[in-house]
Amino acid sequence: MKAMILAAGKGTRIRPITYTIPKPMIPILQKPVMEFLVELLRQHNFDEIMVNVSHLANEIESYFCDGQRFGVQIAYSFEGRIVDGELVGEAVGSAGGMRRIQDFSPFFDDTFVVLCGDALIDLNLTEAVRQHREKGAIATVVMKTVPREEVSSYGVVVTDETGRIKAFQEKPAVEDALSTDINTGIYIFEPAIFDYIPSGIAFDIGSELFPQLVEKGAPFYGISMDFEWVDIGKVPDYWQAIRDVLRGKVKNVQIPGHEVAPGIYTGLNVAVNWDKVHVEGPVYIGGMTQIEDGATIIGPAMVGPNCHICRNATVDNSVIFQYSRLGEGVRLVDKLVFGRYCVDKTGVAIDVQAAALDWLITDTRHDMPASLPDEHRAIAELLNINGK
Repeated sequence: MKAMILAAGKGTRIRPITYTIPKPMIPILQKPVMEFLVELLRQHNFDEIMVNVSHLANEIESYFCDGQRFGVQIAYSFEGRIVDGELVGEAVGSAGGMRRIQDFSPFFDDTFVVLCGDALIDLNLTEAVRQHREKGAIATVVMKTVPREEVSSYGVVVTDETGRIKAFQEKPAVEDALSTDINTGIYIFEPAIFDYIPSGIAFDIGSELFPQLVEKGAPFYGISMDFEWVDIGKVPDYWQAIRDVLRGKVKNVQIPGHEVAPGIYTGLNVAVNWDKVHVEGPVYIGGMTQIEDGATIIGPAMVGPNCHICRNATVDNSVIFQYSRLGEGVRLVDKLVFGRYCVDKTGVAIDVQAAALDWLITDTRHDMPASLPDEHRAIAELLNINGK
């Protein structure tokens, strides 16, 4: 069976991570989120997968290649062009990306699934397709019911008693919401859907294709299913996803490495004297990371591979990406460290290099002084970066 993963977006809502990593490649404990989607598709016999790529396309293509090592076939549709020898992404919209593939050669010749490349899901795709076909739908949105107080964070789907979609509400106020069913970005289509998608222009599934289907009275349905759905579209979402995985709340994601103590997992060759550090799980520490004496790590927390946590530093409820060095005595509470950026859990970022704080948080591959000068420590204590 055939499927498509939407992977062309710039991921602006989850910057700064997506400055250098395309959103489908964002790691969930060292494994790209798109890899979980490929595995799910394979489990339900979707073994021919198209991926539209644009922003940082090479990162996706070089990792997944032709899909052979994942037990599927993968091909890519690049949206963009070369300018001065550099690839420049020019996404054509989610529906436009589908149309571009179909215009190249009619690939979608039977019922097919389209997944957004930025969510962890454990959906029974086989059952979803069965319900789609049973209704005789040309298009189906897989929905999830959420508590009413959460509807303002999502696109709400309004259906009649048969499941036929009547309207959409984009992030309505709680008191205005006509439903508690939300759009999960998981779609099932028939090839006839291309009668509604124009060629050669940017065209979006949610804001352009779906309203047209409602207006024209097409057989367009929503099915509500109970499944795990963890969106990572924004920094706070990603933050929560890592916490949920570490706490064992996401069924299809296993914590990698070895459990060296209850709730404490490590990759290979972590340099640490466990008797001289304080670690409270759930915590994951990546391979070839050094934790100096006196350091404190309080979970849920992730410290990526090849990091260096200097003496008396504290990592509390934080996510630290690979090759990050936290200076002596630094205290990070509720922070995400990615390269030169330190981000709080609401998404507000400090560029530590631009702020001349790269002695505080830096890349482990840079040479650094053995200890933190007193004047630097005094400055650090004045900053929210220290969690004080």
